[in-house]
Amino acid sequence: MTDFESRQQQIQEFMDDLDLDALLLQRVSSFAWATCGAAAYVNTASSTGAASLLITGTSRHLITNNIEAPRLIQEEHLNEQGWIIHAPPWYETNSLIADLTKGKQFGSDMNFPNAIELAGPIARLRARLNETEAQRFRSLGQICADAMSEAIHAVRPGQTEFEIAGILSAAAEKRGAQAVVNLIATDERILRFRHPLPTSKKLDRYAMLVLCGRKWGLVCSITRMVHFGTLPSELRHKMEATAQVDATFIHATRPGATVSDIFRKAQNAYATTGYANEWQLHHQGGPAGYEPREFIATPDMTEVVSAPQAYAWNPSITGVKSEDTILVTETSTDGVTHIAGWPTIPVTVDGVLYERPAILEIV
Repeated sequence: MTDFESRQQQIQEFMDDLDLDALLLQRVSSFAWATCGAAAYVNTASSTGAASLLITGTSRHLITNNIEAPRLIQEEHLNEQGWIIHAPPWYETNSLIADLTKGKQFGSDMNFPNAIELAGPIARLRARLNETEAQRFRSLGQICADAMSEAIHAVRPGQTEFEIAGILSAAAEKRGAQAVVNLIATDERILRFRHPLPTSKKLDRYAMLVLCGRKWGLVCSITRMVHFGTLPSELRHKMEATAQVDATFIHATRPGATVSDIFRKAQNAYATTGYANEWQLHHQGGPAGYEPREFIATPDMTEVVSAPQAYAWNPSITGVKSEDTILVTETSTDGVTHIAGWPTIPVTVDGVLYERPAILEIV
């Protein structure tokens, strides 16, 4: 059975479990997932693409327009997957989805008239990787790591956050990965904002670069920080504490573990390091897939880790953050965004040594 056939079987089983006659997928992430990597976006800032998929028990429909259809056929080869391609002129009112779902009980990955909204359950399906997706995550992780390494080593005092964001985006894009999240903060802005959009502020000594890179529809996340001059002892201490929490997250993320149990262990690590309440100031991450996080982990979640599955934890203490993407298999938990030669902080959890990223010091 091919990956595509396996994916369609997974979708049919999902529909059967919910007694659905059809399933509508409108999100860019769901489109890539259902087609095993095809791109439906034009505007990368939009969650919805320029094409949608409607799957029934007996047929698969791709609804787009005459602008998008040639690329989807010639470059994405979606006709070869057996999709019935509907491509009316772009200027005509498109009622195809309403016509095809008339009288049917159907679900959708986002709001749509008369559909059952199933965003959460579909996100959890997307988070269950197959072996091909796992290998793609490894490749994408290396791309994002190489892009981050190139960009952060090109950062210099006096550059604006806009300039740094451009360097990071260029490093990712030239390797074929879209920088769908590109956050930059310098100096005091790192202490003030957990999600710092880049500004015209110029770097003095301290910079944080955050990248979520997308390729084949999958998304890998990585954060690194660089400090020019001797690192203040307070930042060093906070980074060591954050590394402890990060290693705890990674160590606990094993097949069969519940998200709530993982979260509880990380909360204990925050408390042990003297920063008990810092987890409340920013989300801690969760499973990655066709979104940077398919869902955000919370203390009460009963979801169970499966294999293979990707997770991107991002613990932070005000002024520092640790973030890599890991791949969970039946036998190991591997970091896929490792940067060779990057300074690390050794952390031992239950007798297992983890090397977590330190702040790069350039003196």
